[in-house]
Amino acid sequence: MEQRMTGTFYGVSVGPGNPELLTLQAVRLLRQCPVLAAPQTASGQMLALDIARRALGSELDGKTILPLQFAMSRDAAVLRASHETAASAVRPFLDAGQDVAMLNLGDVSIYATFGYLQEILQAQGYATAMAAGVPSFCAVAARLNQPLTGGMDAPLTIAPGSRADEVLDAPGTKVLMKTGRQLPALLDGLHFHTLCEQDSDALALTLAAVEDRFGDLLPRMQWLNFGGGHHITRPGYDLPTLERCITETQTKYGVQVYLEPGEAWALNAGYLITTVLDTLRNGDTSLAILDLSAACHTPDVIEMPYRPPLLNAGDPGERAVTFRLGGPTCLAGDVIGDYSFDAPLTEGDRLLFGDMAIYTTCKNNTFNGMPLPPIWTMDAAGTCRELVKFGYEDFKMRVGNSKK
Repeated sequence: MEQRMTGTFYGVSVGPGNPELLTLQAVRLLRQCPVLAAPQTASGQMLALDIARRALGSELDGKTILPLQFAMSRDAAVLRASHETAASAVRPFLDAGQDVAMLNLGDVSIYATFGYLQEILQAQGYATAMAAGVPSFCAVAARLNQPLTGGMDAPLTIAPGSRADEVLDAPGTKVLMKTGRQLPALLDGLHFHTLCEQDSDALALTLAAVEDRFGDLLPRMQWLNFGGGHHITRPGYDLPTLERCITETQTKYGVQVYLEPGEAWALNAGYLITTVLDTLRNGDTSLAILDLSAACHTPDVIEMPYRPPLLNAGDPGERAVTFRLGGPTCLAGDVIGDYSFDAPLTEGDRLLFGDMAIYTTCKNNTFNGMPLPPIWTMDAAGTCRELVKFGYEDFKMRVGNSKK
């Protein structure tokens, strides 16, 4: 059909949410078009317009804003009527010679509502055009620093969630869009991780919340992962409640239950031996500088935070003298804590921290060039053997294996 001498209907991509991802072309069209049309939810939200406002701010003031409501239905007739209504709302502006920019999340060429209105208006003789943008899956890949394709021969399949069964077994990378209600059908299990060094009463509360929010999905699942944080090996832990949570869940929903009690496996195990490098006073506080750094060797002391047990030491004021134990780095917060002793610490004293098998080696670092302590093992007979000794090459490799 011959195009009319009217305004142009533009599909303008605003990207997945970050206003910095708008293209220069999109910005130009948003400035140029006097009318901005954008989808509006039942609650009145206009997300695409919000993204544009964050990018252009007051430059959009004075423009005509045209909210477009679209039916959320699988009924083809209902959808078609919704699209016809939206196209009818756009037409008066085009007939008046005004360009209209319809804002679309992601890229306007991929499963965008603009395409339905474009088809209707083109058939009626109106001019249309599209401004490309950044689709959400490309933005996610960039955020993760992960290419979508591993090479020129690696396929990339993009499909709506309704076609998931057809593409999940395809080679290469699969991108499922508009999954909506189809997403649960793609799942064979659920995983939650809400506990941290807690008893089973907290697990029972979590399970009640999971059933309340996801009870409709559980009968379709093959497994349910209770996550970690279960202090199963701690004295006084309520094992009967844990057993009840597991058996009742398995019986009620027919799922395989998994737990990840990683910390419990090594709770209170492992020792870290450190040496006093120097002692001094700061006002009324006695200080001992160790070759152990909380920031480098036991970061959980600062991050959790927690107070590791120390052999032959007590709480502040419990014994004759109290020292604040700190590390040798330049960090003012490199402090292990305050401990009391039967006698003052002196240079060369050895201290033995317990509960060091977890969240130490796996999280340590070499900030300030701090050396890492070697790892030893002791067998049942009391014989010790060095497993790993760290040196400069280990420090060097932490910053990459570049040969430049």
